[in-house]
Amino acid sequence: MEGDTMKQDKPKKEALRRLKIIEGHLRKVADMLEEDKYCIDILQQSLAVQNALKKVDNMILERHLQSCVSDAMKAGKMKKEKATKELLKIYELHNK
Repeated sequence: MEGDTMKQDKPKKEALRRLKIIEGHLRKVADMLEEDKYCIDILQQSLAVQNALKKVDNMILERHLQSCVSDAMKAGKMKKEKATKELLKIYELHNK
């Protein structure tokens, strides 16, 4: 059991590490805007932050599928239909 916890903590730690890096990049985008840097440079940095956030989202979704959904379905706490609706809702939000 302890090994499972460690396995689940590794993706969480990686996601948190990436979010802290993203936070620094986002502050840099705000600084660039305040300093009236070239708009295209600001946009490039902003897009990089957005792409990095999407990667973190994908990591969290993968962890959710591999642990939360899988465990809930095995324990009979979640039906396939509910899991499907939950994922479709997230997918729709992600693609707006």
